[in-house]
Amino acid sequence: MNSNRTAIEHQLMWQRLIATVEEQAQVLLRTAFSAIVRECSDLSAGVFDTRGRMLAQAITGAPGHVNTMAESVKHFLGKYPLSNMREGDVFITNDPWKGTGHLNDFVVVTPCFLAGKPVALFCATSHVMDIGGLGFGPDGTDVHMEGLFIPMLKLFSQGQPNETLMAMLAANTRQPMETEGDTYALASCNDVACKRLVEMMTEFRLDTLDSLADFIVERSRAAVLDAVRQLPQGTWTNRMTVDGYDEPIDLVASLTVSGDGIHVDYTGTSPMSTRGINVPINYAAAYTMFGLACAVAGDIPNNSGSLSVFSVSAPEGCVLNAPAPAPVSTRHVIGQMLPDVVFGCLRQIMPERVPAEGASCVWLLTLRGPTADAAQGRYGFTMGFTSNGGTGARERKDGLSATAFPTNLNGTPVEIAETQTPLIFWRKELREGSGGDGEQRGGLGQVIEVESTCGKPFEILASFDRIAHPPRGRDGGGNGAAGFIGLSTGQTLRGKGVQEIAPGQRLVIQTPGGGGSGDPRKRPPSQVEADLADGLLRASSPLTVSLPC
Repeated sequence: MNSNRTAIEHQLMWQRLIATVEEQAQVLLRTAFSAIVRECSDLSAGVFDTRGRMLAQAITGAPGHVNTMAESVKHFLGKYPLSNMREGDVFITNDPWKGTGHLNDFVVVTPCFLAGKPVALFCATSHVMDIGGLGFGPDGTDVHMEGLFIPMLKLFSQGQPNETLMAMLAANTRQPMETEGDTYALASCNDVACKRLVEMMTEFRLDTLDSLADFIVERSRAAVLDAVRQLPQGTWTNRMTVDGYDEPIDLVASLTVSGDGIHVDYTGTSPMSTRGINVPINYAAAYTMFGLACAVAGDIPNNSGSLSVFSVSAPEGCVLNAPAPAPVSTRHVIGQMLPDVVFGCLRQIMPERVPAEGASCVWLLTLRGPTADAAQGRYGFTMGFTSNGGTGARERKDGLSATAFPTNLNGTPVEIAETQTPLIFWRKELREGSGGDGEQRGGLGQVIEVESTCGKPFEILASFDRIAHPPRGRDGGGNGAAGFIGLSTGQTLRGKGVQEIAPGQRLVIQTPGGGGSGDPRKRPPSQVEADLADGLLRASSPLTVSLPC
């Protein structure tokens, strides 16, 4: 029955799959307990065929989650063969090397049954703010210090929750209610997606997704291959230096374009760190492939077919291929730099398609401390406040200000943070003049000031970069402003590690601006005047030389 479907029918069913996984993501968004999921969309959702191939992903979600999740389902199938799964089973892990790169992400997989037969699997991922250990920061020296490690286990068995596992979760987090709630939200969103898929298959009189899956994977792969074959073949290299933990880290990429696809090799990259900024290879591959997809095939849906055209390698033991039990808690700080590293290679062959360097990694303010209620103890609250810097200037457009890229997390609303914590945010505004000068200006970062309102100290688990090594401009454009973390007294804090903010002191965060592109003297005076009027540019900027006297 399925083999006789027309291309139009397959396309209609494909769109229904995309709608299904978007509803899956929205259910997770609306039922999650943690603000970082509910408000910032730090999640992913997708549908997989019985072979573990990702067929569709939700529009809502983070690329690092989605592209690691694309491989996670195969690991689950290796541990729990489909023939052994039963309706109502749900599986979970936070294994960094088989999940999404660190312990704070839960990956939940649910098989979908039609007429008693498994026809697909749904997978969802979300970030939990606390999983025990030292907390969500880079201070650990192995993964065991970073929290509770959940191997691949059954979360539900034929509809019955694993009470032992849930008790273990609750006992190993500073936020038991939020962690338990988020776990059930992950299972619930998969359950809703299963129901929608059964409705779709019944409507189209399908008893299997095999033909549709082959159509999606083959069409997507062919489309990306066609785009790759429009590029010149050869190898191009790029090097980027970032702050690291105790010393700078070099990220070195060699990008090779061939008739079979694009391969990125990170030989020459610095060795792994002793601290939790290391990156498992699955996460490094996820963001590398995301950068390639954005530049080369941005209009082609993301699935196992489109991703199969790209491949990634890195020497084991380098910071981008850290084996277990390496500390990897804040792997995003380095991993989210990789699209910019890849863009540096691609700029040599397709400069019109890639921007200058930006802030790259999200500036996540992980804040924790006591509340006014003494019974809450030392850690009465833990909050992940998402903030972003500026993106790099584009070929004919300025960079975007205070915009998350390459992750696409929303910024945490100040009102939400102040409702859930004893903190007050005195400032959250664009950082004037932080975008790199150029014919196209870099996007602006932002300034944030926060203080405790309960007369007690709080901690920041700092995981920031681009402080010593700001985003670079290109083709004569200026660098973006460097990031900063300190106090309103002028004292500078370390970019990484747990630090205490005393009562009465204000924590000051300045996120980096994006790099500029092109000669600043070529920027149209009307744009410079508009930037000055809008408070985006300092009067002392070199850009003002383009203004008439």
